[in-house]
Amino acid sequence: MNQEVATLAQRILNGDAACTRDEALRLTGADTNVHDLLYWANRIREKFRGDEVKACSIISVRTGGCSEDCAFCAQSARHKTNAPVHDFLPVAEVARAARGVRKSGAYAFSVVMSGYGPKNDKDMQTLVDYLRAIGDAGGVEQHGGFGILNDAQVKRLKAAGLSCCNQNLETSRRFFPQICTTHTYDDRVATLKALRANGVRICSGGLFGLGETWEDRVDLALDLRELGSQNVPMNFLNRIDGTPLAAREPMSPWEILRNIAVYRFILHDRDIGVYGGREVNLRDLQALIFMAGANALMVGNYLTTAGRPAELDVQMVKDLGLRLK
Repeated sequence: MNQEVATLAQRILNGDAACTRDEALRLTGADTNVHDLLYWANRIREKFRGDEVKACSIISVRTGGCSEDCAFCAQSARHKTNAPVHDFLPVAEVARAARGVRKSGAYAFSVVMSGYGPKNDKDMQTLVDYLRAIGDAGGVEQHGGFGILNDAQVKRLKAAGLSCCNQNLETSRRFFPQICTTHTYDDRVATLKALRANGVRICSGGLFGLGETWEDRVDLALDLRELGSQNVPMNFLNRIDGTPLAAREPMSPWEILRNIAVYRFILHDRDIGVYGGREVNLRDLQALIFMAGANALMVGNYLTTAGRPAELDVQMVKDLGLRLK
């Protein structure tokens, strides 16, 4: 067993000091055995997050037609994809979905919309109505992903019941201009700061396999730690025809598992979830996400791509001796 990895892991387990940038980068090298890394990442998960797995579910309330040019995204109007396009769903449809989502094993239901952010008061009122509908349905937390938000918008959404909000940074500050030019990394950071200032739990993570380096991945994790992201979603590129990244070589399952484990070392006490791209990239190794340090996942479908039946994920969690929140 790699003694350097063991020493670092024991220090984290003892609560003595956080993983540094240099230490994290050493974990990414081929000379660090991935099985050693998973062993200790699993120990760190057990110590700080226990045996509880958090499963969330989402609904895309406005899909496609997005003004932004994110290179990975099927919803950008600048790309020619076969992704569905629709305006805001009726509130009754969201309410109906919220009443059924608890059966999937999810503890939270998130309404997610395409676009830069809410454009006007009408958009904001619609989002407020969605959150209230989820609250009225009961049984699940009210989460959302609404793009770029300002302080006043965050306050209004929180008053409607928003407890946790997603705004992924996606990649490092250095690499971000390579995947998006229509808004900036700092636009996203400002949203996270507004959420934090208003007491809304931050859900922010990244998308991997875009062409970024290990330095980019580590620097993103350090930014997320500094900004106070409590829920860290890890998504892995699902290559969509018509997007600029459609021909990108996918990450291997073992590289993905190393990525998750490194994040558990850096973000030892945060909720780390494996969401988009899990099925298509990990295939038969999906169950190892928890051994790599993850303690959350998404059940059901994603924004424009299908997930697998929720009951398979529920069974996977049970078979591993873990329990759903």
